[in-house]
Amino acid sequence: MCLLVIPIHPCLSGSLCDYVLLGLPLSVSRLFLPPSLSPCAESLAKPTISVSQGTAIEHREKVTFYCDTKDVNITIHWVANNRPLVFHERLQLSPDGKTLTILTVQREDAGNYQCEAWGARQVQSSDPTFLMVNYGPDPTEIKLESGVLSGEVVGVTEGSNVTFAVEVQSHPSPAFSWFFHNDSLRSLTTRTFTIHAVSREHEGTYRCLVSNSATHLSLLAALKVRVLERLAKPCIVSPSLNLQENASSVALTCQTTHERVRVQWLLKDQLLLPSKHLVLSADNKTLVIHGLGRNDTGPYECEVWNWGSWARSEPFWLTISYGPDRVDITMGPGSGVVSDVTAELNSSLTLQCRAESQPGAEYRWTFEHSTTVYMGGTLTIAALSWEHQGIYNCTALNPLTRLARSTLVLVRVVGSQSSWSAGAIAGITIGILTVIVLSTGLGCFLYIINVGWPSKETAEDPIHEATTPTSEKEPDGELSSDWPRLVYANIPEPQGQVRVKKMLPPDPPEQFYEVLVNPVCNIYCEMKPSI
Repeated sequence: MCLLVIPIHPCLSGSLCDYVLLGLPLSVSRLFLPPSLSPCAESLAKPTISVSQGTAIEHREKVTFYCDTKDVNITIHWVANNRPLVFHERLQLSPDGKTLTILTVQREDAGNYQCEAWGARQVQSSDPTFLMVNYGPDPTEIKLESGVLSGEVVGVTEGSNVTFAVEVQSHPSPAFSWFFHNDSLRSLTTRTFTIHAVSREHEGTYRCLVSNSATHLSLLAALKVRVLERLAKPCIVSPSLNLQENASSVALTCQTTHERVRVQWLLKDQLLLPSKHLVLSADNKTLVIHGLGRNDTGPYECEVWNWGSWARSEPFWLTISYGPDRVDITMGPGSGVVSDVTAELNSSLTLQCRAESQPGAEYRWTFEHSTTVYMGGTLTIAALSWEHQGIYNCTALNPLTRLARSTLVLVRVVGSQSSWSAGAIAGITIGILTVIVLSTGLGCFLYIINVGWPSKETAEDPIHEATTPTSEKEPDGELSSDWPRLVYANIPEPQGQVRVKKMLPPDPPEQFYEVLVNPVCNIYCEMKPSI
């Protein structure tokens, strides 16, 4: 099949070109082409922008843009900084859209402006036109990179480096002129400057004049500077050295060579809060701790400061004596508290005495069957024998609080008895009983001879009271007289002196004798007392 294309009309219906397709069978098609490819499209001319002034001063002037184009039947659109222009009350547009007026220029109006000509099938944009807006300087203030503000005065520490700076909004960039005590600092024309190692002579008022040559505006910023004395480290002193738990109070003083400084206290690196237990003086320089406890050791610190300088003392610790607390006896590390110990004959035994105490307690051991005093917290018996059975006492003494506490432990020794025969043991037992009987009879006989019958006065009051005698001299092995009265941890304390009543034998009845009725006969008659 052969096709023949014949143009019917070169320009029909504007952008519509008709073509007839001839062939067998014959068909006619209408083809639509885009405007840029249509042989009938008309091109638009590039618009141009003119502006009343390319530079304006903020809040003072207005600016007018005009979009010039030779085309007709077009629509004008405006673009600012590559975005469609958003209209507001300061923007005014002419009816034909070709004239744009900014009534009162502001800094945000600066930028590139373009106009676009929109035809039926084309859009043409103008070249950008830049609008510059001059403004400032805005109100500003002088700032210090170091220093403490107090009202309108900034305090800086003597010997430190201080940098002055001015932050200002302005276009174009302004000029800076610095003044000190109303005298011009001609060498300083920048936004910042630094004084190294400030001293008293640098104290005063600093001023900075900021000027914009384009807007012909200037402003003056001022700052008053006070140079503060560098504070030396304070120290804490305490007049009391021998401190005891619950028995004393202590006053801590924060000593400083500076005047007109503030003082605050810290306990364990936290700000100390006053209470009935912790009382501060009116100037905060003295801290009184009432009713010392073992947990009041510290550390304590005091701080002194002024506007821009501060110093803290070294940590101060209190040494508080207490105890001894409850005394316990164990059989070594990891062992529990014991009060009754059973051990094999000939084995070794180790007893340890411990008590919570500050400073550490002194320990003394005594045995009920011995006068020897053993020193130290550990008592060791290398080989137990039957003689080691009994009650052992451990006393803990605090040399500073002069307090002592004691506890007891009963030691039992178990094991095989002697290898003697039963007959030997029976003979020894009989002999011991015989000696006891003879000794008792002899004692009674001697007592009757030496004492005789009690007197009549005694017979009238046969019961006499007596107290247990007290030895004039302490037995060997007992604690010396400078030791305090002991408190036992595992037996009750005796209540006063024990009184003992002594019973005397009653008087024998008076004897009355009568002559026998019949002396010849070996007959005894009834004895009657004579009237």
